[in-house]
Amino acid sequence: QVPLVESGGGSVQSGGSLRLSCAASVITYRRNCMAWFRQAPGKEREGVATIDSAGRTSYSDSVKGRFTISQENAKNMLYLQLNMLKSEDTAMYYCAAAAVVPLPNSGYCLTQATSRFAWWGQGTQVTVSS
Repeated sequence: QVPLVESGGGSVQSGGSLRLSCAASVITYRRNCMAWFRQAPGKEREGVATIDSAGRTSYSDSVKGRFTISQENAKNMLYLQLNMLKSEDTAMYYCAAAAVVPLPNSGYCLTQATSRFAWWGQGTQVTVSS
């Protein structure tokens, strides 16, 4: 079973919306800390949002108020709702699972640090035209 598989990317106009999905295997979903990252051409991969098993979330300043991360435990699914899209949101979006299973109520999952995530999907492209 592939650890992480993203879907839902596409091309939209500025101001539009998309919903990204990530199907996780049992192994990756039980890391209890999952995230979305993105990487634009010529730029480093950056964190977008994280969510832990308790449903606590964190967002980068650039997407706060526009994007929403969520999960569906019964289906091992992770989602990212992208609203009010801007041209600068154009990037490959990756689903990720934590390198370790964090302690309950720790702040491990409340930061979008690339180094804390060891499982990565293949990515889904989001292109926003102005």
